[in-house]
Amino acid sequence: MRRLCFTLIAAAVLGLFGAAAEAVAADPPAATIEALFAPERDLADVKFSVDHMIDASVNTEAGIAMIDRMAREVKSMLPESAGGAATLAALRRYLYEAGDWNSGLAFSYDQADPLGTNPVNRKLSRYLETRRGNCITMPMLMLFIGERLGLKMTLAQAPLHLFIKYTDDDGKTWNLEATSGGGFTRDIWYRQKLPMSDEAVTNGVYLRPLSHDEAVAVIGSTLVEHALEAGNYENAVVISDVLLKHYPNFAYLLAKTGSAYGGLLHRELAGKYTRMEDIPPDLKARADEWYRLNGEAFAKAEALGWRPQDGQVQ
Repeated sequence: MRRLCFTLIAAAVLGLFGAAAEAVAADPPAATIEALFAPERDLADVKFSVDHMIDASVNTEAGIAMIDRMAREVKSMLPESAGGAATLAALRRYLYEAGDWNSGLAFSYDQADPLGTNPVNRKLSRYLETRRGNCITMPMLMLFIGERLGLKMTLAQAPLHLFIKYTDDDGKTWNLEATSGGGFTRDIWYRQKLPMSDEAVTNGVYLRPLSHDEAVAVIGSTLVEHALEAGNYENAVVISDVLLKHYPNFAYLLAKTGSAYGGLLHRELAGKYTRMEDIPPDLKARADEWYRLNGEAFAKAEALGWRPQDGQVQ
């Protein structure tokens, strides 16, 4: 049985988004997850909604209102005829340089938790509150504001990392690294810093622009991580099934789904039975299916070029 142990790719004032103590939200049903993919919902709405499903104190409406306000503030820094390059420069300045526009407190990389390993730090409201972000929250905030400014931006994945694909006014696409001032970054840099297989790149697991539905699935994968951390493997499977319907080649999530089935096997069988014949027939049938699905999920991920060591420098 195979298990994974890594984590993904996750307010101006505390009262805007809720109390300091996290309020535990109820497990979302499949229909609620499916509703995230409604075409009229933008990605900021999806992100705050996902965070609210995990922590009921997150105020989705207040979060979206803050993103809207930030976009207006960036726009006020621009001449009316500003093109994409000027707009992007203003967005970078607004986020990453201290000034009157951000009360002298720029957004920066949280060196203490760069991957967003602490679940609290995966919430966008936490980033807005502390101005310290990670490889989940930083590209999302830049993207959400940039979209409202008319910039052509999409999310993209590297191992255990998100970044932005930006298309300029001439139709050329660039990588923007939100954890480093939103600067331009080449694909080779990601391949050197976050090792990945050639097969994974060829198959589009990494380094390509994500569609809207694929980006929703990536944002929603935080719910799977939350369910796994809570030991709610059944719910992790339910959520994964919905997300994978919209992004079937989401290799990281396929591996997490395999971990969920592995968790079910361990929870129900480990240390409880000394002989196979002692396992009740109905449980054995379910365990056999979990074992099959565990192997199947990992096999699909590996067929796409995903490897457990992705993103880890040897």
